[in-house]
Amino acid sequence: MTLPAHVAAAGDTAWMRSLRGRFVVFDGPDGSGKSTQFRRFSDIARAAGVEVVEVREPGGTPIGEKIRTILLDPSNAEMTVRAEMLLYMASRAQLFAQRIEPALRGGALVLADRFVSSTLAYQGAAGGMDEDDIVAGGRVATGNHVPDLTVVFDVSTDVALSRLSPLLDRMEGKGREFHMRVRAGYLSQAERWPDRYVVVDSSVAPDAVTASLHAAARAWAAAHAGARAHAHR
Repeated sequence: MTLPAHVAAAGDTAWMRSLRGRFVVFDGPDGSGKSTQFRRFSDIARAAGVEVVEVREPGGTPIGEKIRTILLDPSNAEMTVRAEMLLYMASRAQLFAQRIEPALRGGALVLADRFVSSTLAYQGAAGGMDEDDIVAGGRVATGNHVPDLTVVFDVSTDVALSRLSPLLDRMEGKGREFHMRVRAGYLSQAERWPDRYVVVDSSVAPDAVTASLHAAARAWAAAHAGARAHAHR
Protein backbone atom coordinates (compact mmCIF):
# COMPACT_ATOMS: atom_id res chain seq x y z
CA MET A 1 0.00 0.00 0.00
CA THR A 2 1.41 3.38 -1.04
CA LEU A 3 1.35 5.96 1.74
CA PRO A 4 0.16 9.52 1.03
CA ALA A 5 3.08 11.87 0.39
CA HIS A 6 2.58 13.81 3.62
CA VAL A 7 2.68 10.58 5.65
CA ALA A 8 5.74 9.23 3.85
CA ALA A 9 7.57 12.54 4.37
CA ALA A 10 6.77 12.83 8.07
CA GLY A 11 10.02 11.27 9.31
CA ASP A 12 10.26 10.18 12.94
CA THR A 13 6.74 10.09 14.38
CA ALA A 14 7.33 7.99 17.49
CA TRP A 15 6.81 11.13 19.62
CA MET A 16 3.17 11.23 18.53
CA ARG A 17 2.44 8.23 20.75
CA SER A 18 2.78 10.58 23.72
CA LEU A 19 -0.43 12.24 22.48
CA ARG A 20 -2.56 9.24 23.42
CA GLY A 21 -5.30 10.35 25.78
CA ARG A 22 -4.77 13.98 24.84
CA PHE A 23 -7.32 16.48 23.58
CA VAL A 24 -5.90 18.65 20.78
CA VAL A 25 -7.81 21.41 18.99
CA PHE A 26 -6.98 22.87 15.57
CA ASP A 27 -8.34 26.37 15.21
CA GLY A 28 -7.93 29.65 13.38
CA PRO A 29 -9.75 32.13 11.17
CA ASP A 30 -11.82 30.96 8.22
CA GLY A 31 -9.36 30.47 5.36
CA SER A 32 -6.39 29.68 7.62
CA GLY A 33 -5.86 26.25 6.07
CA LYS A 34 -6.43 24.36 9.32
CA SER A 35 -8.64 21.71 7.69
CA THR A 36 -5.79 20.56 5.41
CA GLN A 37 -3.43 20.34 8.37
CA PHE A 38 -6.05 18.58 10.48
CA ARG A 39 -6.32 15.82 7.89
CA ARG A 40 -2.55 15.49 7.53
CA PHE A 41 -1.93 15.37 11.27
CA SER A 42 -4.63 12.74 11.76
CA ASP A 43 -3.23 10.58 8.95
CA ILE A 44 0.32 10.77 10.31
CA ALA A 45 -0.76 10.03 13.89
CA ARG A 46 -2.64 6.93 12.75
CA ALA A 47 0.36 5.78 10.75
CA ALA A 48 2.38 6.12 13.98
CA GLY A 49 0.01 3.69 15.69
CA VAL A 50 -2.13 6.21 17.56
CA GLU A 51 -5.90 5.77 17.77
CA VAL A 52 -7.42 9.05 16.62
CA VAL A 53 -10.98 10.27 17.18
CA GLU A 54 -11.89 13.24 15.00
CA VAL A 55 -14.66 15.69 15.87
CA ARG A 56 -15.77 18.99 14.37
CA GLU A 57 -17.62 22.01 15.68
CA PRO A 58 -20.34 22.91 15.65
CA GLY A 59 -21.74 19.43 15.13
CA GLY A 60 -20.17 16.04 15.56
CA THR A 61 -23.32 14.43 16.96
CA PRO A 62 -26.88 14.17 15.58
CA ILE A 63 -28.01 16.93 17.96
CA GLY A 64 -24.96 19.04 17.21
CA GLU A 65 -25.47 18.78 13.45
CA LYS A 66 -29.00 20.18 13.82
CA ILE A 67 -27.59 23.07 15.82
CA ARG A 68 -24.89 23.57 13.17
CA THR A 69 -27.55 23.99 10.48
CA ILE A 70 -29.20 26.76 12.49
CA LEU A 71 -25.93 28.53 13.27
CA LEU A 72 -24.55 28.60 9.72
CA ASP A 73 -27.78 29.33 7.83
CA PRO A 74 -27.41 32.80 6.20
CA SER A 75 -31.17 33.35 6.59
CA ASN A 76 -30.76 33.58 10.39
CA ALA A 77 -29.32 37.09 10.19
CA GLU A 78 -31.30 38.27 13.24
CA MET A 79 -29.54 35.86 15.61
CA THR A 80 -27.91 37.70 18.52
CA VAL A 81 -24.31 37.11 19.53
CA ARG A 82 -25.45 35.77 22.91
CA ALA A 83 -27.77 33.29 21.20
CA GLU A 84 -24.88 32.22 18.95
CA MET A 85 -22.67 31.63 21.94
CA LEU A 86 -25.26 29.54 23.76
CA LEU A 87 -26.01 27.44 20.68
CA TYR A 88 -22.31 26.73 20.18
CA MET A 89 -22.07 25.73 23.84
CA ALA A 90 -25.11 23.45 23.54
CA SER A 91 -23.56 21.64 20.58
CA ARG A 92 -20.25 21.47 22.49
CA ALA A 93 -21.84 20.01 25.61
CA GLN A 94 -23.37 17.17 23.62
CA LEU A 95 -20.15 16.56 21.71
CA PHE A 96 -18.02 16.43 24.84
CA ALA A 97 -20.35 14.06 26.68
CA GLN A 98 -21.12 11.79 23.74
CA ARG A 99 -17.78 11.57 21.96
CA ILE A 100 -14.83 13.46 23.42
CA GLU A 101 -14.84 12.32 27.04
CA PRO A 102 -15.37 8.61 26.25
CA ALA A 103 -12.56 8.72 23.69
CA LEU A 104 -10.15 10.33 26.15
CA ARG A 105 -10.99 7.75 28.78
CA GLY A 106 -10.21 5.06 26.21
CA GLY A 107 -6.76 6.51 25.56
CA ALA A 108 -7.40 7.93 22.10
CA LEU A 109 -5.99 11.16 20.73
CA VAL A 110 -8.98 13.42 20.21
CA LEU A 111 -8.54 15.94 17.40
CA ALA A 112 -11.16 18.68 17.26
CA ASP A 113 -11.74 21.04 14.36
CA ARG A 114 -12.59 24.13 16.48
CA PHE A 115 -13.66 24.36 20.13
CA VAL A 116 -14.17 27.05 22.80
CA SER A 117 -11.27 28.95 21.23
CA SER A 118 -13.52 29.68 18.24
CA THR A 119 -16.26 31.09 20.44
CA LEU A 120 -13.72 33.30 22.20
CA ALA A 121 -12.52 34.64 18.84
CA TYR A 122 -15.83 34.99 16.97
CA GLN A 123 -18.40 35.82 19.63
CA GLY A 124 -15.86 37.31 22.06
CA ALA A 125 -13.14 39.32 20.35
CA ALA A 126 -15.15 39.97 17.17
CA GLY A 127 -18.69 39.87 18.56
CA GLY A 128 -18.14 41.85 21.74
CA MET A 129 -19.04 39.29 24.40
CA ASP A 130 -17.03 39.22 27.61
CA GLU A 131 -14.21 36.66 27.34
CA ASP A 132 -14.58 35.46 30.92
CA ASP A 133 -18.30 34.81 30.38
CA ILE A 134 -17.42 32.61 27.42
CA VAL A 135 -14.74 30.77 29.39
CA ALA A 136 -17.28 30.13 32.14
CA GLY A 137 -19.83 28.89 29.60
CA GLY A 138 -17.23 26.56 28.12
CA ARG A 139 -16.48 25.06 31.51
CA VAL A 140 -20.20 24.43 32.09
CA ALA A 141 -20.50 22.78 28.68
CA THR A 142 -17.52 20.47 29.23
CA GLY A 143 -17.71 19.76 32.94
CA ASN A 144 -14.75 22.05 33.67
CA HIS A 145 -12.43 20.51 31.07
CA VAL A 146 -10.24 22.43 28.62
CA PRO A 147 -8.17 21.08 25.71
CA ASP A 148 -4.62 19.98 26.43
CA LEU A 149 -3.35 21.85 23.37
CA THR A 150 -4.90 24.35 20.99
CA VAL A 151 -3.05 24.98 17.71
CA VAL A 152 -3.87 28.34 16.16
CA PHE A 153 -3.18 28.60 12.43
CA ASP A 154 -2.40 32.25 11.82
CA VAL A 155 -2.63 34.06 8.51
CA SER A 156 -3.32 37.65 7.48
CA THR A 157 -6.98 38.51 7.10
CA ASP A 158 -6.64 39.44 3.42
CA VAL A 159 -4.98 36.13 2.56
CA ALA A 160 -7.53 34.18 4.60
CA LEU A 161 -10.50 35.86 2.90
CA SER A 162 -8.98 35.27 -0.54
CA ARG A 163 -9.06 31.53 0.17
CA LEU A 164 -12.77 31.34 1.00
CA SER A 165 -15.44 29.95 -1.29
CA PRO A 166 -17.67 32.63 -2.86
CA LEU A 167 -20.60 30.70 -1.33
CA LEU A 168 -20.08 32.03 2.19
CA ASP A 169 -21.94 30.70 5.21
CA ARG A 170 -23.37 33.09 7.81
CA MET A 171 -20.16 33.33 9.85
CA GLU A 172 -17.78 33.60 6.88
CA GLY A 173 -19.76 36.46 5.35
CA LYS A 174 -19.43 38.95 8.21
CA GLY A 175 -16.84 41.17 6.52
CA ARG A 176 -13.17 42.09 6.67
CA GLU A 177 -13.22 44.13 9.91
CA PHE A 178 -14.99 41.33 11.75
CA HIS A 179 -12.42 38.80 10.57
CA MET A 180 -9.54 41.09 11.57
CA ARG A 181 -10.94 41.08 15.13
CA VAL A 182 -11.25 37.29 14.94
CA ARG A 183 -7.56 36.95 14.11
CA ALA A 184 -6.59 39.32 16.92
CA GLY A 185 -8.74 37.28 19.28
CA TYR A 186 -6.91 34.06 18.50
CA LEU A 187 -3.52 35.68 19.03
CA SER A 188 -4.71 37.17 22.32
CA GLN A 189 -5.71 33.71 23.56
CA ALA A 190 -2.28 32.33 22.75
CA GLU A 191 -0.73 35.13 24.81
CA ARG A 192 -3.13 34.54 27.72
CA TRP A 193 -2.60 30.75 27.87
CA PRO A 194 0.89 30.07 26.46
CA ASP A 195 1.15 26.73 28.29
CA ARG A 196 -1.62 25.18 26.22
CA TYR A 197 -1.55 27.16 22.96
CA VAL A 198 0.87 27.21 20.04
CA VAL A 199 0.67 29.49 16.99
CA VAL A 200 1.65 28.20 13.54
CA ASP A 201 2.22 30.50 10.55
CA SER A 202 -0.15 29.22 7.87
CA SER A 203 0.61 31.85 5.24
CA VAL A 204 3.26 29.62 3.65
CA ALA A 205 2.95 26.50 1.48
CA PRO A 206 1.07 23.55 3.04
CA ASP A 207 4.20 21.38 3.38
CA ALA A 208 5.98 24.15 5.27
CA VAL A 209 2.94 24.59 7.52
CA THR A 210 2.96 20.85 8.23
CA ALA A 211 6.65 20.98 9.18
CA SER A 212 6.08 23.91 11.53
CA LEU A 213 3.03 22.23 13.05
CA HIS A 214 4.93 19.04 13.83
CA ALA A 215 7.86 20.95 15.30
CA ALA A 216 5.55 22.96 17.56
CA ALA A 217 3.45 19.97 18.61
CA ARG A 218 6.54 17.86 19.28
CA ALA A 219 8.07 20.59 21.44
CA TRP A 220 4.82 20.93 23.38
CA ALA A 221 4.59 17.14 23.87
CA ALA A 222 8.17 17.01 25.16
CA ALA A 223 7.50 19.85 27.61
CA HIS A 224 4.39 18.08 28.92
CA ALA A 225 5.67 14.51 28.85
CA GLY A 226 5.25 14.00 32.59
CA ALA A 227 1.82 15.59 32.89
CA ARG A 228 -1.28 13.49 33.37
CA ALA A 229 -3.32 13.33 30.17
CA HIS A 230 -6.20 15.84 30.11
CA ALA A 231 -5.39 17.05 33.64
CA HIS A 232 -7.03 20.42 33.09
CA ARG A 233 -6.79 23.45 35.30
